[in-house]
Amino acid sequence: MNQPGRHTYHEIVSQPEAWQQALAAARAAQPEVAALWKGSRAVPVVFTGCGSTYYLSLAAAALFQMLTGRPARAIPAGELLLYPEVTYLEAAPAVLVAISRSGTTTETVEAVARFKRADRGPVVAITNDGNAPLAGTGDLILAIPAGQEQSVAQTRSFASLYVAASAFAALSAGREELVHAMERLPAVGDRLLHKYAPLAQETGEMTALDRFYFLGSGPRYGLACEVNLKMKEMTLTHSEPFHFFEFRHGPMSMVGETSAVIGLCSMAHASLEQAVLDEMHALGACTLSLGEQGTGVAFASGLPEEVRNVLYLPVLQLMAYYRALAKGLDPDNPRHLSAVVHLDARALGRRD
Repeated sequence: MNQPGRHTYHEIVSQPEAWQQALAAARAAQPEVAALWKGSRAVPVVFTGCGSTYYLSLAAAALFQMLTGRPARAIPAGELLLYPEVTYLEAAPAVLVAISRSGTTTETVEAVARFKRADRGPVVAITNDGNAPLAGTGDLILAIPAGQEQSVAQTRSFASLYVAASAFAALSAGREELVHAMERLPAVGDRLLHKYAPLAQETGEMTALDRFYFLGSGPRYGLACEVNLKMKEMTLTHSEPFHFFEFRHGPMSMVGETSAVIGLCSMAHASLEQAVLDEMHALGACTLSLGEQGTGVAFASGLPEEVRNVLYLPVLQLMAYYRALAKGLDPDNPRHLSAVVHLDARALGRRD
């Protein structure tokens, strides 16, 4: 049976298994991760990807800098090709962390190739295909084949790559205890999917809502960007991501009874973030909070805040899946999109 969305649904609900493989890949690479940073404390780290994996890079770079104290930033791979001087200082060393589901995305592969030709430094490749061109250029490779997908929109792949990137950040910081704590993530993920699937379906099927806003700050902003993208891709719904406090500076003028404002809440700033959601609720918005405790979707994971962020994803991915079905769309095959973007690398020009 070619039931619309069947691949997407399976990939969402099976993702905790891929998280486990991501952790195993990171643990196996621990000696290589330790060797990567010997004598290179001041070297900047650039995380890169395209689309979903650029948003992953935003989240991963923020977490990496928080844990390690090393300067890190996220740049779309296309920008590394068009404007490398905005990111790299001439002749200065760097570490490039390149993230791609397929390992074949043209901009990412070409950005890595130019980085290598310039002899800037080592490349860390995080991908779901360990045999793809990207993996072949990496000095350190984290491959998670269990995250591969048949759907166009990334769900299981994104989450597995994010878990690998989070574990990489923890190991780079010498925080092995955080990686050990992450072993509990798959069981928590399974529980959340079971417990909150009805809420995801109920909210997703509220077709009177015509706009969604996802709020996240710090290492959660990149995740807010990603779940916003899932809502756009799967459901063709107006959706935007914002930092919590930034939402007050103009965007809140769009809020009304047909709006949903969804907050990826932290424990560290829970009261401040909840206050923003409360304001939006008072303006008529449908609001939902996700976080460790005291929220509409409560993880109750007992995990350190730094390494439980993947738990924000499954319920919101399911919400987008159910909204797509409610609108008569096929979440496996979003309009105008393909699973991998291939360009003519020669047309990008060579500036090095």
